[in-house]
Amino acid sequence: MAVQNLLQKVLLSIITIAYYGSVASAQKTVRFDLFVKDTTVNFTGKEVLAIAINGTIPGPVLEFTEGDSAVIYVHNQLKKHTTSIHWHGLLLPNQYDGVPYLTTAPIQVGETHLYTFRIRQNGTYWYHSHTSLQEQSGMYGALIIHKKKESKMKEIPVVLSDWTNENPNQVHRRLHNATDWYAIKKGSTQNWYQAIKEGYSKTKFKNEWKRMNAMDVSDVYYEKFLINGKENNFEPKYKAGDKIKLRIVNAGSSTYFWINWAGGKMTVVGNDGEDVEPVEVDRLLIAVAETYDVVVTIPNDSVRYEFRATSEDRTKFASLFLGKGIGLLANKQERLKYFEGMKMMNGMMRYDGTMDDMGMKMSNQKMDMNTVMYPEITGDAKHKMKMNDTMDGMTMYDNSTADLITLNYAMLKATNKTILPQLPSRVLRFNLTGNMNRYVWSMNNKVVSEVDKILIKKGENIKIVLYNGTMMRHPMHLHGHFFRLLNGQGDYAPLKNVLDIMPMETDTIEFEANETNDWFFHCHILYHMMSGMGRIFSYENSPTNPEITNPKKFQRKLFADDRRLHLMANIGLESNGSDGEAMLANTRYKLQTEWRLGINAHHGWESESHFGRYFGRNQFLFPYIGWDYRYSTSESIDNNLVGQTNNINNRKAICIGVQYTMPLLIVADIRFDQLAKFRLQLMREDVPISSRLRFSFMANSDYEYMAGFRYIINKWFSLSTHYDSDMGLGAGIRLNY
Repeated sequence: MAVQNLLQKVLLSIITIAYYGSVASAQKTVRFDLFVKDTTVNFTGKEVLAIAINGTIPGPVLEFTEGDSAVIYVHNQLKKHTTSIHWHGLLLPNQYDGVPYLTTAPIQVGETHLYTFRIRQNGTYWYHSHTSLQEQSGMYGALIIHKKKESKMKEIPVVLSDWTNENPNQVHRRLHNATDWYAIKKGSTQNWYQAIKEGYSKTKFKNEWKRMNAMDVSDVYYEKFLINGKENNFEPKYKAGDKIKLRIVNAGSSTYFWINWAGGKMTVVGNDGEDVEPVEVDRLLIAVAETYDVVVTIPNDSVRYEFRATSEDRTKFASLFLGKGIGLLANKQERLKYFEGMKMMNGMMRYDGTMDDMGMKMSNQKMDMNTVMYPEITGDAKHKMKMNDTMDGMTMYDNSTADLITLNYAMLKATNKTILPQLPSRVLRFNLTGNMNRYVWSMNNKVVSEVDKILIKKGENIKIVLYNGTMMRHPMHLHGHFFRLLNGQGDYAPLKNVLDIMPMETDTIEFEANETNDWFFHCHILYHMMSGMGRIFSYENSPTNPEITNPKKFQRKLFADDRRLHLMANIGLESNGSDGEAMLANTRYKLQTEWRLGINAHHGWESESHFGRYFGRNQFLFPYIGWDYRYSTSESIDNNLVGQTNNINNRKAICIGVQYTMPLLIVADIRFDQLAKFRLQLMREDVPISSRLRFSFMANSDYEYMAGFRYIINKWFSLSTHYDSDMGLGAGIRLNY
């Protein structure tokens, strides 16, 4: 092993010398060594496994000057897993882009990978793993590129992130299995008790009649939100009159953050690494993967001013305090009005599951959708800070009565013209699609593995028209390119590499196709990307990428992300026996088995299984084939509801059928067996009576029926009771996996 490592280092040194001797000898060389390793963190009172870079979360800040030549060695010291690094927003040779199996070979356990590229730009960027869900575990950091000549200003990298104690693979699995445990933790279940209590029963009914789940703003419950790896940061060295550039990076895996500053206005001077004309705002919402450069001024001495990043779902926040003295807190974000949001959703959603913009022209930044999603930010809201309120010993003062100004994309204007060269142009149109019920995210109702690469030609302009037909925001990121966002600023349209596109919104972006090989275009919410929301742009007639040594094998590995199988099990152990189900499913397919086992022979037992495929944009339709074996010694009804001989006491059936999700989220199941026996079944699971109390029922034309309740204790266990037509009444516990 020692000999292998020595040979590896010698080879990397030879490559480095050859590279810099030929093309970079006149440039300043900046070298970094990044060590990717398993570590433990203690953000929430208990140790949890994480992935750290150089032993820290986030990883070290990498700083360059425009024109430098970067030499970065990434050492994979993980015990079991391959890894990768993507240099988010950097313009660099395709083979160094860092998407495993697409542009760069994965870094194997114990290996070192060399990245060498010229720094061709300046601004605030970041880097992160593009392997599986490693980014959620802590593998990210800021990347700052200074201009060759720039005025000196105090600056602070501000890396925002979200942290869960749960294994990210478990988070991903639970999202695909439609758990509402995260909503319970956030207090956002929007249950029937709450709806009736607050006068929104009609809103709740209409929501379920349109086959929608409860409104959600952020999919995941997070234990902590962090700034530079901490909940609270203190920079006491700043004094009155100091201007500070905050280089803000949203490295969250799935969290948008509201940004507030207690010291007055913030001046936005950069976005996604590009300069913009200065614009003063009171607050802004930073999308996942975006960066902003914001200048703030310290108003007074003897006061420490809070810079606050609040999660979009407003459950928690992280803080950075500038200055020293008594603490001045930024404005607290009000709790979201979920039923008001649900009411808005009901108006936006048609009964067939498609979106209706209600006559509003929410396109190309002509309307700020934030004002629709969050009515309190339309300008009517004021600062509402109470005198003499205290929090952790800090006094809150009323520092303004002016209307709040919230940043939107229409305010961003480039400092130089960004018009594209006169080249042949092509228009591509994508609808962002998906559904929360099964957590499938796609474009034009196809995930990455279901479509061919999109061929483009070097020397043409590509215009992309995006429409968001889902109820979620999506931060769309284009690798290896900057695009113009057509926001009404004409020749000065801002250049970006991440576009936050809101529900019902249409946006248009354009870029010059001036690269080679393959580049990823995807939603940067980590769990959406892993579920398939993306496309691959492939330049025609490109040279071979030396990193892609086995294209067919690498493509299968790349497509495995959205084809991943997710296991679910629900096992009841009650006084009358055991019943439950287990399911293995991915984007389109599902294998499901159910069982009922009575406490004695009189109650009998049954096992019923289905294998099928989901169809339709919202996947309401599920045709299947299956089998059903049932045995019981009890007396039974001779005929079923449609007059056929009932064989529920000794049934050995092979079935073909279809399930369809109806209004009120009731699933209708129609099947025929090999003897042409017909069965109609209606069922629904987990009707949210209260925050933790759920109701389920089932009835079919064979005169079988069931109704029961379960009370959720934690993410693993529930107390349950139910009445079954075969097994009678029982109570006990239920395991939820």
